[in-house]
Amino acid sequence: MEVAVSPVKESAIRLGRPVVQPATIKNNTEFRDQLAAIRPDAIIVVGYGRIIPQWMIDLPRLGNLNLHASLLPKYRGAAPIQWAIACGESVTGVTTMRIDAGLDTGDILLQREMSIGPEDTAETLGPKLASIGADLMEETLRGLENGDVHPSPQDDAQATLAPILKKEDGRMDFARSANDLCNRLRGFQPWPGAFTSFKGKTLRVHRAQPAQRAPALMPGDVGVEGSRLCVGCGKNNDAETMLELVEIQLEGKRRMTAQEFINGYRPQSGDHLGQ
Repeated sequence: MEVAVSPVKESAIRLGRPVVQPATIKNNTEFRDQLAAIRPDAIIVVGYGRIIPQWMIDLPRLGNLNLHASLLPKYRGAAPIQWAIACGESVTGVTTMRIDAGLDTGDILLQREMSIGPEDTAETLGPKLASIGADLMEETLRGLENGDVHPSPQDDAQATLAPILKKEDGRMDFARSANDLCNRLRGFQPWPGAFTSFKGKTLRVHRAQPAQRAPALMPGDVGVEGSRLCVGCGKNNDAETMLELVEIQLEGKRRMTAQEFINGYRPQSGDHLGQ
């Protein structure tokens, strides 16, 4: 519960670089004067999440450069990593772009792809994208300086959105297919996660997988088969799907395996999740 120094600030202090942390920038004349005095060739903006004022866009000769964690114009917005996984993408990447007055709408400079593994979550994929993104930003700066990088406009017709996550995004809708629910569970880590309710109490799902063999169940209906706890889900290609809950946590209790949950809370086939 203590305020921590960010890795960027920590590195700047170690390297003897000045650090300025204005609360706002849009109408901050003091900060504007500070930047103007530096006369920067470029300004790099990563993970800021707000519109950059026009005076700052116009200041550096190479522009305000953003590193975005998607292959633009796909997944414009605040949560591109989370939504790419949640939507079942197998490939994502990073994009360097020149910021304009819109939200992630500026000209593309360079892009680099990366595969999304079947076990990747937003927590594991983020650091991988950050690593290749840092290299791409260096390449972009060198290319802009020597004239090898040429901006290209985004095709707005191909744009998709990755809005900021809300708690309700984690609520499991069993009308969705089992694959869809698994993708959302992986994408929405660590927050809002995946949750439903069981007999009036919140049930968080930490690990789940599409069931390879399970009794036929209506969406939301529970099936207990030995140590396996399954729930009916929506169709995929006209075929009913089932989700096997592997690790779960009932409101006010610790995380537990499906077997522990079955032993302790005695769910019955025919019980329903989400009520």
